[in-house]
Amino acid sequence: MSGYTFYRRAYRAFNDYPSLTKLALVFTVSGGGLVAYSDARPFGGAYADAIQADHKKKKVVVLGTGWAGTSFLKNLKDPSYEVQVVSPRNYFAFTPLLPSVTVGTVEARSVVEPVRNIVKKKGLDVKFREAECLNIDAVNKKTMGARANTFNTPGVVENAHFLKEVEDAQRIRRTVIDCFERATLPTISEEEKKRILHFVVVGGGPTGVEFAAELHDFVTEDLAKLYPSVKDHVKITLLEAADHILNIHYLCTASGSRVNSHQRSRTTRFWFDKRITAFAEEKFQRDGIDLKTGSMVVKVTDKEISTKERATGENRSIPYGMVVWSTGIGTRPVVMDFMKQIGQGNRRVLATDEWLRVEGCDSIYALGDCATINQRKVMEDIMAIFSKADKIQSGTLTVADFKDVINDICERYPQVEIYLKEKQLKNFVELLKNYQGNAQKEIIDIELFKAALSEVDTQMKNLPATAQLLAAQQGAYLANCFNRMEACEKNPEGPLRFRGSGRHRFRPFRYKHFGQFAPLGGEQTAAQLPGDWVSIGHSTQWLWYSVYASKLVSWRTRVLVISDWGRRFIFGRDSSRI
Repeated sequence: MSGYTFYRRAYRAFNDYPSLTKLALVFTVSGGGLVAYSDARPFGGAYADAIQADHKKKKVVVLGTGWAGTSFLKNLKDPSYEVQVVSPRNYFAFTPLLPSVTVGTVEARSVVEPVRNIVKKKGLDVKFREAECLNIDAVNKKTMGARANTFNTPGVVENAHFLKEVEDAQRIRRTVIDCFERATLPTISEEEKKRILHFVVVGGGPTGVEFAAELHDFVTEDLAKLYPSVKDHVKITLLEAADHILNIHYLCTASGSRVNSHQRSRTTRFWFDKRITAFAEEKFQRDGIDLKTGSMVVKVTDKEISTKERATGENRSIPYGMVVWSTGIGTRPVVMDFMKQIGQGNRRVLATDEWLRVEGCDSIYALGDCATINQRKVMEDIMAIFSKADKIQSGTLTVADFKDVINDICERYPQVEIYLKEKQLKNFVELLKNYQGNAQKEIIDIELFKAALSEVDTQMKNLPATAQLLAAQQGAYLANCFNRMEACEKNPEGPLRFRGSGRHRFRPFRYKHFGQFAPLGGEQTAAQLPGDWVSIGHSTQWLWYSVYASKLVSWRTRVLVISDWGRRFIFGRDSSRI
């Protein structure tokens, strides 16, 4: 069992299978994950042959119960797999509702579903083992995940609250109540009351904005009635390093590394519509939430936050009672060590290809917020594409020569299709003719081919950081691949291999964007849906209720969450410190 040294507490799970002739490992932690698939035998000789007869099924080990892992489990249907689920937590958490958990709008148990409840409905051979990941073995294909990104700001880990797990939300809820209880003590001065009841949220992204809105509603609708003597001392401040909240939704450098709001050079940007940003900022001003944009946090102590104003360079100290850090996703040290092992040490997240395979490790797959997909550039393969279309190797092409490869080009390089839409061209043939000018020729040489495709790669876009939706889609995609592994091995369904022969086994992963929500408090929500449709107001809040209820993992959690919403409308939020 030396090949599994990364899991000290998982020895029971793996000792069940001392000789796995076919092993698939699915690793997910907090939405991110790693999958490894191997046909190699860990033991050789007659012993392995004897054991093989007792283990006909292919073994799958799922590490972690985040969005990617749970989606993989829910969509895996092939009964030929024997599945072991190994995770430090025995439940799946519906993380989009964590801001609601922090203030008691929704109870913590309502947003979690035990893993055993999920797997027992599969009708497959699935078992769960609770264990803890210690490190990654690059040779034997082991585990990973993501954590909150502090950008190495001093004092954040020691003094700030994060909002990534259910335990984080429960801790925040207790701290909020603690602040109010402490502020009512007779020995506390007026100045100290103001500090204790100053709640600071760092990060103006969707999670930070939603938490600030939920906290404001909790304070004004519930706590102000229970603590009338200190309600006027309450202050909520939202700090954002960029010029606007909800502005830059995701930043990614050309190499695929995630960056913070201050690192802007050569990045791909995904943002909310400016109408949503403007409405959110105006609403926060009306609600009395102190919004400070252009403020970079440089240090956090136990009682103060130090900021630097980007416009003036001025340094400020802000006293606080509680700070919540919500600035995006960072990579765990264990993942960084793994990246160094495989030659990706200069990146912030793992790089994968369009089939979710880690670059440099063809049998290892990474899912969710621990990785980013590096889309292959057309210009890197331009000669191979031209050669594939030039079947007789004449050095020139006709438009007819492209008929067999046009669809494969668009499927393998999605930036081509995006570019055609951008230029309002109907198809790839029109793109070629567009670069021939007035004297259109029947013969296309390599230089014309390069010229036509020279700007296509400028349309490459990285995936948005909607970690839940992205991880869920990736988990479902990979499960579908596992379900059809043998069939696609015999009859590949993917695009042509321009570098090599034959076709790819599967179609590449494609993220489908279904829109995004930004709850703003006061029963008002902003939504940006496909087709650039923007909806803001009370009616959108009901749409938010409907969508989130439908996305919950089971009918049990749907009933619990809906009943929590109803309870809050009737009785208000609970302020008990439990």
